[in-house]
Amino acid sequence: MSAEDMGVADLFDDPRLTEIGLLFEATNGIRNKLEPVWTSHGLSVSDFTVLMRLSRSRRYRLRMTDLAAQGRMSTSGATRLVDRLERNGLARREPDPLDRRSFYAVLTAAGAARIAAVLPEYLAVLDEWFIGVLSDEQRAAMSCALRVLRDATFPDAARVSD
Repeated sequence: MSAEDMGVADLFDDPRLTEIGLLFEATNGIRNKLEPVWTSHGLSVSDFTVLMRLSRSRRYRLRMTDLAAQGRMSTSGATRLVDRLERNGLARREPDPLDRRSFYAVLTAAGAARIAAVLPEYLAVLDEWFIGVLSDEQRAAMSCALRVLRDATFPDAARVSD
């Protein structure tokens, strides 16, 4: 039985599926180009993401709950990840002086040094597969569109990261 016989051919050809598929494929393609960079420096994607978030956060720290929300992790998952980074000397947890129930994840000097070591190669890959592929206008339009999508679907990330 063909798709036409099942009455779903038009559904399969919906341009919305193409658009979101292209976004996913582009994201996966760029990630595939970047992954060898962080793994060559002994980092998982989760390690790299958390260290980058901390390095770009005010005072190089985030509340554990904000880190979990931004990274789409459970609070226990964020705790396990920061515990691993702490064992490796790349981050540490500090209590919130205003709320004894809360903790911050804080980038250490070693964590900053590790990210600093990764970034030249990381940025070179971005230059080749992202910056160098799109015009300034295309990147600006994409950045604006992605921010709108992110803010609509993931408002907690916007609250802390912008």
